[in-house]
Amino acid sequence: MKTVVCELSLHDRTGWESLYRGYADFYQVPMNQEILDNVWSWIFDENQQFYALIAKDEAGHCLGLMHYRAMPSPARGKFVGFLDDLFVAPTARGTGAVDALFEALNNAATKNGWPFVRWLTADNNYKARSVYDKLAERTQWITYQMPAN
Repeated sequence: MKTVVCELSLHDRTGWESLYRGYADFYQVPMNQEILDNVWSWIFDENQQFYALIAKDEAGHCLGLMHYRAMPSPARGKFVGFLDDLFVAPTARGTGAVDALFEALNNAATKNGWPFVRWLTADNNYKARSVYDKLAERTQWITYQMPAN
């Protein structure tokens, strides 16, 4: 199966929504129409440095998505890339879709002058981590999250 990766277009809404709902289900996070509408608007807002890639098969079916953004790195005095969301439909796993998405992300990072792209994943996401271990260097950083009161 040949995979084509491109920037998300307005015509991809239905396929993108289905994939993003699958992502939310996988991570057991709430998803509703307001969240979908907000994220969709960020992708197409020229004032946001927030981007989306979509992987499709030869017939145009959506196989996977990737959301990423520019992130300031004060210690470097420049922007780096940050991968927020990655999801490949279960039926498309093992087809090369994830590799094609990461290749497109690498091209975007190079185009934007980012020295690297960073991301987080769940500790128990072993299948994804096995892919990440082949593509990237695991860092020493531990993540914390403080709820705002």
